[in-house]
Amino acid sequence: MRAIRQYQFGGPEVLVLDDVPDPDPAAGQVRVAVEAAGVHFIDTSIRAGARMGPYPLPGLPMTPGREIAGAVDAAGAGVDETWLGRRVVGHLGQASGGYAERAVIPVESLHELLDGVDVDAAIASIGTGRTAIIALDVAEIGPDDVVLVTAAAGGIGSLLVQAAGPHLGATVVGLTGGPEKVELVRSLGVDAVDYLVDEWATTVADLLGSRSPTVLVDGVGGPIGTAAASLVANGGRVVRIGYSSGSLGADSDMLAAAGVEERWVVGPKAAPLTVPVRVRDPSARCHGNRGLDTVHHRVRPRRCRARPPGSRRTTDDRQGRPPSVSRGQLKSRKLLRVGPAPSRSARTVSGG
Repeated sequence: MRAIRQYQFGGPEVLVLDDVPDPDPAAGQVRVAVEAAGVHFIDTSIRAGARMGPYPLPGLPMTPGREIAGAVDAAGAGVDETWLGRRVVGHLGQASGGYAERAVIPVESLHELLDGVDVDAAIASIGTGRTAIIALDVAEIGPDDVVLVTAAAGGIGSLLVQAAGPHLGATVVGLTGGPEKVELVRSLGVDAVDYLVDEWATTVADLLGSRSPTVLVDGVGGPIGTAAASLVANGGRVVRIGYSSGSLGADSDMLAAAGVEERWVVGPKAAPLTVPVRVRDPSARCHGNRGLDTVHHRVRPRRCRARPPGSRRTTDDRQGRPPSVSRGQLKSRKLLRVGPAPSRSARTVSGG
């Protein structure tokens, strides 16, 4: 089979197309004929040899790619053969191996795709969507909040602005770079400001009038993240989901002095996501999760209770707070819009 291989850390030129043997699934694994693989900013950092977060760099040589979608074409020992032929999506974790025509993955990491779910949308949901869900849970956004989201035209940002605004009812301003991205964010139902234009912070203040942001979800950091954090009101919170600029921006001391709480989803102070919880009964329903085998613990885990199909969680379930968005809702209720897929086989979820 063909695979993208990496023999040294560096720029894009270190990625080479090689012919390699097909992988054989070990016990408890399946092999997937890969139709789409996720490409993220963190993948470029790993390729360059820069650590992001608590995990060590992978050993070389390696095949990059941590998210795959396609059809199961082989099963290892102990795996139910009914998996064969199923359309699935899965996250390979630090093992990588997704930039190839075939990849192996533990069967417990698979999610079967419902009819009508395209592989590009599945790839976006398994990584980008999961991070967005965790960010929403950590941010605890409600209808009274005023929310700023940096990189709002990117994969995570575009999900966050739709969930926080049209779904949860908060006032949302998406911060992004360039006129085309501004129009994209506006098409998602929220206000948008171009942070590549001078005095953009004044534009945000003019949009909000007498109100001040109570939440900043920042994946950029650097000067933009610092300027955005300076707009957050005393008693507000900054939720860090990354720092694509290469630096964190507003530091902890600055935020503390302004009376702003700091919360982490991605970064050196992020809480571990822990081991996934397995839902063995396919008829189980967990906060809108439609029978998926895996429900990841979130940074602020809550007890998960099964509910009968069709039931809805009320504000009483969360001490008067509005319901958060679940992975099942993302997929089955189509609360968030996914744009048209690129034509190439490896779809890219880029920053905004």
